[in-house]
Amino acid sequence: MSEALRLAERELAAAGVDTPRVDAELLIAHVLGTSRSGVYAEADAEVPGRYQVLLGRRLKREPLAYVLGEWGFRRLVLKTDARALVPRPETEIVVERCLALLRGERAPCVLDVGTGTGAIALAIADEHPGARVTAVDTSQDAVALARENAGRLQLDVDVRVGNFDAAEEGWDLVVSNPPYVLPDEWETLQPEIREWEPRNALVGVGLHEELARLAQTRFLVLETHECQARDVAQTLESQGYTDVRVTPDLGGKPRVVEGRR
Repeated sequence: MSEALRLAERELAAAGVDTPRVDAELLIAHVLGTSRSGVYAEADAEVPGRYQVLLGRRLKREPLAYVLGEWGFRRLVLKTDARALVPRPETEIVVERCLALLRGERAPCVLDVGTGTGAIALAIADEHPGARVTAVDTSQDAVALARENAGRLQLDVDVRVGNFDAAEEGWDLVVSNPPYVLPDEWETLQPEIREWEPRNALVGVGLHEELARLAQTRFLVLETHECQARDVAQTLESQGYTDVRVTPDLGGKPRVVEGRR
């Protein structure tokens, strides 16, 4: 297995993968049913044949989360495939800010707009058991995936097809990670994103502003591009939000904008 690990690392690096060693470890760990550290404890184990199939998919720059079929997000392990974006570590900070705003609330009504895998909605339901959480997405495929995740995790979240109009229904907190990649940025993105993830979940202009205008809510929490955070904060202020705050992500980049109405 050690030789398989070295060979995979070399092939993944040649294919342009940013983290070839980590990816090779995670692929082998997945087929062995162990952890990354467990890979080294089973150095003499024979690597199952399906490992080469998964490695071949990753060499084509298919996102690792799609290849593995699951991905960790806060305390959850979510099913992941090409129906929705891969949950990002940056988005965990979005959940952190939502939970902070909802602290002390017994049964807040929460709406997640553009839920994708259901990551944000499910994490809030998991970590704030009293919350009544609804999740909407315009993609029927994404809604189906989010429902599968809710069922697997046994979390009571109302997942349905819907768009920004759902935010007008009246909520204690509305949260969204709306598309914010500019159209002219698309060709500069990594192949994992450009060739595999759903474009309509990534590319969009002015959606933060639209949601800020429509939302009938006490709190609004938005993920945004680091270069757009200041403009989004100003938009919230112009729409009458108070206590507007920008929170950096794990890399220190301005990522989450929130406000109170």
